[in-house]
Amino acid sequence: MKWLYLLLRLLVGLLFIFSGLIKANDPQGLSYKIQEFLEVGELHFLDSYTLPIAIILNTAEIGLGTALLLNFRVKATQFLVLLLLLFFTALTGYTYFTGYPKNCGCFGDCIPLTAGQSFYKDIVLLIMLSFLLCFPKANKVATNFRYAGFNCLLSILIAGGLQVYTLNHLPQIDCLPYKIGTDLIENRKIPATAIPDSTVIYFTYKKNNQLIQFPATSFPADFSPQTYQFVRREDKLIRPGKDMDPPIKGFVLSGETGIDSTDYILQLPAVLLVIVDNKTNLEKSFESLDLLRHTKTDYNRIPVYVITAQPTAVRKLLSSTKFNGWPVYSCDLKAIQTAARTNPTIYYLEKGVVIRKKAAVDY
Repeated sequence: MKWLYLLLRLLVGLLFIFSGLIKANDPQGLSYKIQEFLEVGELHFLDSYTLPIAIILNTAEIGLGTALLLNFRVKATQFLVLLLLLFFTALTGYTYFTGYPKNCGCFGDCIPLTAGQSFYKDIVLLIMLSFLLCFPKANKVATNFRYAGFNCLLSILIAGGLQVYTLNHLPQIDCLPYKIGTDLIENRKIPATAIPDSTVIYFTYKKNNQLIQFPATSFPADFSPQTYQFVRREDKLIRPGKDMDPPIKGFVLSGETGIDSTDYILQLPAVLLVIVDNKTNLEKSFESLDLLRHTKTDYNRIPVYVITAQPTAVRKLLSSTKFNGWPVYSCDLKAIQTAARTNPTIYYLEKGVVIRKKAAVDY
């Protein structure tokens, strides 16, 4: 019994640390995922708090996982782990049974899990933790670690420091669809393995004051426009499609005229300056952006394109600076949030392929 207890304690602790570290690599991504849950209850006024919540959740996972491994303050640790697990299970259960959002982001973008996988993973963790709670007397192996409290505190500080660094630079492990080496042109296309929805068309007609429904492939033998009066058409889903979404969605670049210029820009060697908002962070980056004005290949100067969800405000901000004249293109906010985990983020593209990607502060 004691060895089973030890095994389960190590498994839960290690999984908590692993899950926390994966999400701490990209706390902004978890923040956006929390905002998707808030959309359900139309709690948009809480959006500004989602990043601190994400940082706290990631830090708590790592800290509590370390405490479990080191057997530190057993009752308090297990109680806090239980609360966190119940919270996660509620979220994954909601996603599983409602289908929204598509995934809960339990392991970030690096290890995407389906809603069902996330939910059952949390159920298994709850079962394992329940064993630890129900058999405390089995906790007899390696119950005392020197400096356990200090090491738990150290893990919390490391988790917090990692996330602060990531927020000011970029994720250390880039699992996003805009990572270096990605072909944006190909990733905007529907995958070749995609399977479309399978549907059957049904018609409803009225004959002799009675409604008659039949599939489009099987009209009644006596059908004629004189005897059958059209009522409605329905497309019934027989089998949902699979892999119909391209890896990159919503990345459409439109200039002042509103014309889609994405394909044109992706055919060039180009620098993209991707901006999430248009104020403080952009102004702080002016010194780094000045280097972009002189970016060249061996043959000619590389054009800089500013990508934002607020083109009018950004044009106005740049109009009084040395960057006046840079073309500004609008893009979907969700696509920008995925492309720019730091604000702003600089991309160097060669015919749509991401050659370099840096936070402006690192340029």
